[in-house]
Amino acid sequence: MFAYLRSLIINSPTQLISYAEYIDAVLYHHELGYYMKNKQKIGSQGDFITTSNISDIYGRITAKWFASVCKQNNLEPTFCEIGAGNGRFAYAFLQEWKDSIKTPLTYMIVESSPYHLKLQNDLLKPKYSITQVSKLDDLEPFEGMVFSNELFDALPVHVIEKETGQLYEVMVGIKNNTLYEVKVPLTNPAIHSFLGETGLELKDEQRIEVPLLMAGMVQDISRVLAKGIVVTADYGYTNEDWKHPSRRKGSLRGYYQHQMIDNVLEHPGDMDITTHIHFDWFIQKGEQTELLFHSKLRQDEYLLKAGILKELENHYDPNPFSEISKRNRAIRSLIMPSGISSFFHLVIQQKGFNECKLFEE
Repeated sequence: MFAYLRSLIINSPTQLISYAEYIDAVLYHHELGYYMKNKQKIGSQGDFITTSNISDIYGRITAKWFASVCKQNNLEPTFCEIGAGNGRFAYAFLQEWKDSIKTPLTYMIVESSPYHLKLQNDLLKPKYSITQVSKLDDLEPFEGMVFSNELFDALPVHVIEKETGQLYEVMVGIKNNTLYEVKVPLTNPAIHSFLGETGLELKDEQRIEVPLLMAGMVQDISRVLAKGIVVTADYGYTNEDWKHPSRRKGSLRGYYQHQMIDNVLEHPGDMDITTHIHFDWFIQKGEQTELLFHSKLRQDEYLLKAGILKELENHYDPNPFSEISKRNRAIRSLIMPSGISSFFHLVIQQKGFNECKLFEE
């Protein structure tokens, strides 16, 4: 990967590349990128963990909720997951659908990583029928739900910073086999448009990430969804949140062997890189592409509304070491105020409805 980055930088017109180009290379290069390589990324032997890998309850609850949404809104039961990782969410979802819902279902996965495609196939086939495509453009317009979990936080972003009243873009260069940052005056018109649309004004010595690719992804989702719901689970900030002094250094981080790394130029190709998404701009881009904002919930709020407490009520075992007790502890961990769910929000958007009903009263 380092040799590829050296070539990429040296052959660029200014011998500098943007952070968006750097992240795209180290995460998504077809052979050398972190997400594309044959390496475990999720779980105790990887670099990070997701809600789906704590317990199967997340996928199972979402399956029940999706069935309810389809029933309440006369919606076709087609579920599309973007970036399915190791397939654990899909497996739990499909298992619950088979166990308790038992009606026809179309489950589609959009996945570009050959490594993850293999994990999904090994886990899901031949037990379950799924459709896998490498990009959203491969899908025909459909009715149903588009779901993603920690997808947008991994998109390449530009980085800008304000210094002595002037805006700069932070670029990446290379010298003596070392990657380093260089600030150049901001000239990218798309970044200026982003700042204008969001109304964000940086203070001196404040930096922030600019997710230009996010707008295109939202547009692609809207194009393939003829009618239905978009559910985006991720961590992020509102425009107001970004103003807080604790955000002055931005949110760009790396995760390597479950350690948070501030300098994302370390371990290129061997480390996950994430940012907090801009929720307000995400919602705004949706509104511009017929994805109308319905609600934004913390993950624990969503799970409670979707009926997770019924799982506790229906399953009790006094033996603390039983599978039921382990499951109940996992459920509690997902709804505790200080648990993993407090860091995530679900943005729910709708398309093609006069009135969309999502949760039973």
